[in-house]
Amino acid sequence: MTEKYLFERGFNSFDKNWCKDTYFGGNEEIFGQNRLFLIFIGILRYSNLMIKIMGLTKTSLYTDQQNELAVLAKVLGHPARIAILEQLTEAKTCICGDLVAEIGLSQPTISQHLKELKQAGLIKGTVAGTKMCYCLDVDRWKIIREQFFSFFKKISSANNCC
Repeated sequence: MTEKYLFERGFNSFDKNWCKDTYFGGNEEIFGQNRLFLIFIGILRYSNLMIKIMGLTKTSLYTDQQNELAVLAKVLGHPARIAILEQLTEAKTCICGDLVAEIGLSQPTISQHLKELKQAGLIKGTVAGTKMCYCLDVDRWKIIREQFFSFFKKISSANNCC
């Protein structure tokens, strides 16, 4: 594998200089003796890119329901999002900016979690003056509950051969 090969795969001179400065204290002589290290870094970057590409295309192997359940499970897989959903449930009304004090996370962090929940369709957001108000999307939750119930029902009725 040559530097040309690595460059074509996204390993550019910035990476080379960064590696030289970071790992070899800027010493060109020691850096030159460690070309295998460069190749290793290049392979890691290339494989990371391939994993990202493969991750995007592999979803086509699964049904829409499988992909949707996976997205929902991922969104529900963070404790801060569960805490936000619990606050929205307990409030029984739209919440406009009270989540920071209740949950104890920073406003940008709360906003990012709200964005993820909204993109998954778990909550609705409406503009009220200069604030966003959030509440549960109850109709969507009914659909989600049925999807997960159906999934868990299949698992509970499966033969346990092990």
